[in-house]
Amino acid sequence: MESSKYKISVIVPVYNVEAYLRRCIDSILAQTAENLEIILVDDGSTDGSGAICDEYGEAHEKIRVCHKANGGLTSAWKAGMELASGDFAGFVDSDDWIEPDMYERMLELALRTDADMAVCGLVFDFEDPKIPKRKEISNFKKEVYDRKEIEELFPSLINDGCFFGRTLQSARVTKLFRTELIRKNMGFCDDRVSLGEDMQITFPALLDTQKLCVVQDFFPYHYWINQKSITGKYDSGYMEKVKLLAERLLSISREKNVFDFSGQIRNDFLSMTVLTVKNEIYRNYKAGRKAVTANVREICEDPKVREALRNHTMDRLSVSIKVYLWLMGKGCYNLCYWMVLVFFKVNYYLGREYRRG
Repeated sequence: MESSKYKISVIVPVYNVEAYLRRCIDSILAQTAENLEIILVDDGSTDGSGAICDEYGEAHEKIRVCHKANGGLTSAWKAGMELASGDFAGFVDSDDWIEPDMYERMLELALRTDADMAVCGLVFDFEDPKIPKRKEISNFKKEVYDRKEIEELFPSLINDGCFFGRTLQSARVTKLFRTELIRKNMGFCDDRVSLGEDMQITFPALLDTQKLCVVQDFFPYHYWINQKSITGKYDSGYMEKVKLLAERLLSISREKNVFDFSGQIRNDFLSMTVLTVKNEIYRNYKAGRKAVTANVREICEDPKVREALRNHTMDRLSVSIKVYLWLMGKGCYNLCYWMVLVFFKVNYYLGREYRRG
């Protein structure tokens, strides 16, 4: 099957990334896949990003540019999908970059196996050269999964009993989708979701996927993490974002009605809640212990959190997470505070804190 007959649409949401945008676009222009269009969606940038998009759009026929009012990441890639004319669709975030053969290899495997979705791995690249690069492989271990094998993954798709034990690697940027599969599920994507956005498209899309393929030992996507991202900003609305994501996943699960994911979603929600508590403590510690522990109390005494603490089914937790959940459940908020503050301060100075905020 000739891959050049099949067109790939690459959607790039753009917002205030003028320092990195050229690197991103140039890496997509360098793709060895022959039939490719690039859709740059300027989501109301206030720096020079919009002008850079226009510059590239005027210079390259394969680039289309869309300017829109700022509406967030989900609204930006949805706008890009409305313009997509390819048989397959992929996504690249505008501060990241990709290897030249990424889409050619993913498309070839998807066509050879007649898959609806192709998956690859990624590399975390840090602005700070002292922090070593880190590869993240897909949790899908085989090269090809038919529908029956995909369904066999459902009991552990969102949580496998571990803390944040997702079999589904949620990142949309490591996927190449049949365009019709994305369009079919765009209605599940709520623009209000600003934490875990990718889950609301990769989750429903996988539930409809008849065949999945994985390019083995392939890490072409470079996920850029700068120093500002490492230190991060305090987000007082983090818990509400966690709740909204869980609500959306439950809604998707119920509407698709192919498996009961409610218990797994509860486990995932509790894992996210632990991160919320840590976010409150290590990014808001300057507010003082009294104020921070009061906020931690409010988080932990939320009825949904109490229910998750009582009824979660994660049975493969580390001792440290078990202890932390016990402290949260027993209302030992001062101990929660000191454990997180000491741990994250130590690990930050050792260069181990790599999650993007």
